[in-house]
Amino acid sequence: MVNTLPQSAPKQPKAGIKEPSQETILTPRFYTTDFETAANLDLSAQETELTAMLEEMRADYNRHHFVRDEAFEQSWEHIDGESRRAFIEYLERSCISEFSGFLLFKELSRKLKARNPLLAEIFQLMARDEARHAGFLNKAMGDFKVSLDLGTVTKTRTYTFFPLEWVIYTVYLSEKIGYWRYIIIYRHLQKHPENQFYPIFRKFESWCQDENRHGDIFKALLRSQPQLWKTWKARLWSRFFLLSVFATHTLTVHERASFYDSLGLEATEFDRQVVRKTNETAGRAFPVMLDTEHPQFFPRLQKCSDYNLKIAEIERSSTPKLVKLIRKLPLIAAIVWNLLLLYLIKPINAEALRETVR
Repeated sequence: MVNTLPQSAPKQPKAGIKEPSQETILTPRFYTTDFETAANLDLSAQETELTAMLEEMRADYNRHHFVRDEAFEQSWEHIDGESRRAFIEYLERSCISEFSGFLLFKELSRKLKARNPLLAEIFQLMARDEARHAGFLNKAMGDFKVSLDLGTVTKTRTYTFFPLEWVIYTVYLSEKIGYWRYIIIYRHLQKHPENQFYPIFRKFESWCQDENRHGDIFKALLRSQPQLWKTWKARLWSRFFLLSVFATHTLTVHERASFYDSLGLEATEFDRQVVRKTNETAGRAFPVMLDTEHPQFFPRLQKCSDYNLKIAEIERSSTPKLVKLIRKLPLIAAIVWNLLLLYLIKPINAEALRETVR
């Protein structure tokens, strides 16, 4: 079951404070979950791994890496027009995503403190990392004369309830896909420094280390619960969440193709590289992987993206709402149909591959 918890109406933003973009199915969401189930998790199967990762988190190897140095102390007025708009949108989306993680992990830590101290401390330190990321991104927005009032966002954003099992699947995937996004951009800009138009990209190597560590923690949580990887239901859910995350990524990347152009990246190739790498990585945790090499896999995802861009174009038009809806319905149906066909592509048995490697 998914429930949304409405918040109070937003106030008029102050000068220099950016009103958050309108929530859509593609924007990062705020989540809450079943804290009672989290408190009762049996972690014995992965307790050694979780304890080792907790020691890493305590060491906080990145504590000195997210520092604004002299490279930030300059005017950024030369970044203007579409490049400026696309970059601010990228920073905002990333900031909201990191802040969403902070709120969820902070609440999990608070609710579990008395009943599951190991997990509570892990979530506390993950919240620390996410808050550090969100704050750094918000300060970057400030260089462009806008920022988010995260306190107000906390009160006005819609919160969606996900069962804990869904949280484990989705957070694992979001952290791992985040890792691949950051490291691919970082490696590309190392080879093409002429496209590194803002110093935040130099921080992406440290950033992706946090994302990778968080993903490994959720991998341990997933593998500690046999019902999340040993059952036929787990295989179906794994396919669903893999496809959901990959489809969202494809649609989002192509919506913001101008941002990737400014980095010297071709949006379609970047998207496919991220999806392939994340899918391979997920095979270490999930019972199945998607067959990204199937001849229909990326073409159907691309169709979904094309339909989504047409929907966005209709939404920006000045036609009446009813006319917009009538025009959008067949496009929405086409996206759903293509996603269904993608879901029905036979997946790859990751458990069998792991046994073969052993």
